[in-house]
Amino acid sequence: MKTLTNKQHIKETVLLSLPLIATQIGHVFTGMADNYFLGQIGKTELAAGVFSNGIFVLLLVFCIGMSFASTPLVSSAHIKGDVERKALLFKNALVLNLLVSVIAFLLLFFLSPLMIYMQQPPDVVELAKPFFNVLVFSMIPISLFFTCKQYTEGLSNTRAAMYISIIGNLLNIVLNYALIQGKWGLPQLGYMGAAWATFTARCFMGIAFLWYVFYNPQTNDIKKFYKKVKLGGEALRSLWKIGINSGMQFTFEVAAFVIALFMAGKFGKEQIDSHGIAITLASFTYMFASGISSASTIRVSNLAATKNVAEIRKAGNMAVLLVLACMGFFALIFTVFSNVLPGFFTNDAYILDLSSDLLLIAAVFQLFDGLQVVSIGMLRGMEDVKFPTYVTLIGYWILALPLAYFLGFTCKMEVIGIWWALTFSLVFVGIILYWRFRKLTRVRISTRS
Repeated sequence: MKTLTNKQHIKETVLLSLPLIATQIGHVFTGMADNYFLGQIGKTELAAGVFSNGIFVLLLVFCIGMSFASTPLVSSAHIKGDVERKALLFKNALVLNLLVSVIAFLLLFFLSPLMIYMQQPPDVVELAKPFFNVLVFSMIPISLFFTCKQYTEGLSNTRAAMYISIIGNLLNIVLNYALIQGKWGLPQLGYMGAAWATFTARCFMGIAFLWYVFYNPQTNDIKKFYKKVKLGGEALRSLWKIGINSGMQFTFEVAAFVIALFMAGKFGKEQIDSHGIAITLASFTYMFASGISSASTIRVSNLAATKNVAEIRKAGNMAVLLVLACMGFFALIFTVFSNVLPGFFTNDAYILDLSSDLLLIAAVFQLFDGLQVVSIGMLRGMEDVKFPTYVTLIGYWILALPLAYFLGFTCKMEVIGIWWALTFSLVFVGIILYWRFRKLTRVRISTRS
């Protein structure tokens, strides 16, 4: 079996990670660009955008998680040179993920009238409803994009998604500016221009990526098998098994942060804005960890296909070392510039001060946020998905949410207490999942010895 040094493992993970990080940042940058433009209009418009995105992302991340099932399965087929199975997996993933996204879209579309019952500031809800109704239509093109993205990542092709994401985000920025202010002959839509800009950019990204898969020489080897392979059977069951667990893992974590947003809303629009600014910045750094996590999934699934358990352990440990170094750097940035960074989004003194306090808490949880997402990625590469689902359920819902309520409302710490509760959950999940990876690799090495 091939043996690599720790330095080689780090190098290969970094080379895979860089395009993935650029792609992940692109998706967060969409929200950052929207928040920037909305923040220039007013704090109510910014709160409406944050509130709308908070609800939207709740089901969005489930759809994204479903698409993650493709990567380890496609990677295994690719390593073995089985082109027909790659076509089978892509066709089944495409249909499954689009079906899930349509259901998610319908649920969200009919949810919008219920916004008035979520006990948020009335003026925020009034602006959020039309914004949200446009945003939900982008669920289907996003699902299309991620289906193609996870497929190409299974081929160790991480650059395609990066290029398409960069172009899509440039389009989003240009359209935000043009549609909000009515430039270049386009209608002046005010804050609603941000919603239409995001929808248009995401449609471009989904359609462009599908074209790439079928017409680019690096990926179109599945074309000759695509029509003849059938839906259903073992491929669909495998995609569903990994996808449903990955989707739930993402949902449990993000739902905790969305519910935290609703809790913050009980204390006023300024706390919504502060939460939104801080979570936008924390989400930006999280994308670096998420990129390393996706790279670890690719590397672990490739090594798993060759049953090289010792190298899986080394690759995983180096990925953890890499993410801790990366997130440690961002923790330092948040600490040093906590009073500066929120100024890019608002000039309201109260929101600036509260956002700064939340960034200091974010600095504390950076390392554990990185640890938990990379551990999930490594376990997904080993097709170990049930245990992480249980851990995320316990960590984010059974531990974090009651603690958030206790600290936020009972102890009257408001959004500060809510964020400390979320920090506790990230510490718990990160440690437990990394322990799981260490245990699985140790047991499998012992078994093979």
